[in-house]
Amino acid sequence: MEKRSMWNSRLTFILAAVGSAVGLGNAWRFPGLAAKHGGGTFLLVYLLAMLVMGIPLLMMEVSIARKLRRGAAESLRGINKKFEPIGWAATSNAFVIVCYYSVVFAWVILMFINSWQFGSMTGDSEKASSLFFDLTQTTGAIEGTSIPGMVMVCLLVAWGLIFYCIRNGASSVGKVVKFTVFMPVLLLIIMAVKGITMDGAMAGIAQFFIPEMNALGDPGLWVDAIGQVFYSLSIMMAIMFAYGSYLDDTSNVAADCMIIAFSDMAISVLSGIVMFSTMGGTGMLDSITDSGIATAFIVYPQAIVNLTSIGWVNAIFGAVFYLMLITLAIDSAFSIVEGVSASISDKFHIKPRTVTLAVCAIAGLISMVFVTQAGLAWLDIVDSWTNQINLIVIGILECIAIGWCFSLRKVHREINRNSKKFNMPFWWFATSVKVVSPLLLIGLFVWNMITLFVVNGGNYGGYPLWAQIVAGWVVSLFVFISGFIIKLVIRHKKKSGYIEDEIVWED
Repeated sequence: MEKRSMWNSRLTFILAAVGSAVGLGNAWRFPGLAAKHGGGTFLLVYLLAMLVMGIPLLMMEVSIARKLRRGAAESLRGINKKFEPIGWAATSNAFVIVCYYSVVFAWVILMFINSWQFGSMTGDSEKASSLFFDLTQTTGAIEGTSIPGMVMVCLLVAWGLIFYCIRNGASSVGKVVKFTVFMPVLLLIIMAVKGITMDGAMAGIAQFFIPEMNALGDPGLWVDAIGQVFYSLSIMMAIMFAYGSYLDDTSNVAADCMIIAFSDMAISVLSGIVMFSTMGGTGMLDSITDSGIATAFIVYPQAIVNLTSIGWVNAIFGAVFYLMLITLAIDSAFSIVEGVSASISDKFHIKPRTVTLAVCAIAGLISMVFVTQAGLAWLDIVDSWTNQINLIVIGILECIAIGWCFSLRKVHREINRNSKKFNMPFWWFATSVKVVSPLLLIGLFVWNMITLFVVNGGNYGGYPLWAQIVAGWVVSLFVFISGFIIKLVIRHKKKSGYIEDEIVWED
């Protein structure tokens, strides 16, 4: 085994983790949910969910990985051999996610390259909203197999950038994040300044921050706030296990995870200011949607062409917007691959760079499905199952495994091992991991199942049933049996002399 790569500084780890946590969902889904659920009311509940669930679970994963120096699968095997399949489920689900997340990344690159076209669309909202569909030739249905040449080029660029950023693990990631984390913040500030100075912007800002207290009685608000925290922090996706395993023994997990969580929230709020001020300034407040694809590729282009009466100015701000999305997307994309690569490399004793290249190549081939004319529909189905079902079930299993079948005192001591000014209280950590988080996640899962089977009659999005089975239920089956498949592979390899590492939690 090669010597495990390590973060070269505390700042590098924090930037890498913030970069992973802050992704496209912060820029488009967070503002949409705030618009849907009473602005400031959503912010309040989101903060509460971050405190009671997000921060403790983030600390849990990072501290365990630092202690055991392993990715998700091997870290959970170090807790108990029976829990290894949970780690592989998280790893497999992350692999599926990066297959289509890379395509969204490619679409953002495509829109950035074509942002000059906004210059000739001043005031023409209809033409702006159709640009994405014209470029991708998507049908929005399970129809069409051709791939536009330019989209294919952008997909290759996306995967090339992903591999380049993580080709040397923590070492290369550390060099990249110093640019890719600060760049979107700078671009968001530029866009916020532009948005706030527009007539009508304050109406948008008021809608974003002023709470509607009657919205607190809407169960959908709580479900969406809990879900946004859960999806946003990159927990239960093998990522934070990988990143935690590159920490040295002197790191302060408690303080660092607080910084990561609140940085993630701060950038979400900044994105909300940009969205609400821009939409207020262009008279499009009612157009804000919690659908990421619609916001980025339909709604925002309409706002871009209505920013000013000067076409080239609009085109520049269009380029800034999509460049900001590129810098948000790349950190999240390569962090997912790193989480997958770390689990496989640790288990099979293969050089990390070799595994990373193989993961990128295989995921890249699979991702071609999502750039076909039917790709958007396939992506919608897979995304729904990986997030609304798989990720939540993995979270429930992880909480039960660590909260109820292992010593939380040991994990808590690891979290606070190098703490100085701030210590994570045991009552907060234990209550979250053992009770609050699993109950919230079970509630979220039940809500999603009621929505799918009772409200929608078992049909998602109106897509053909066979497509939902193939891209939804079969993918979920693969995710949850992957660990048992790995066990069979290891059993076979042992006959050829393979020896599993002994992983022991030493007090």
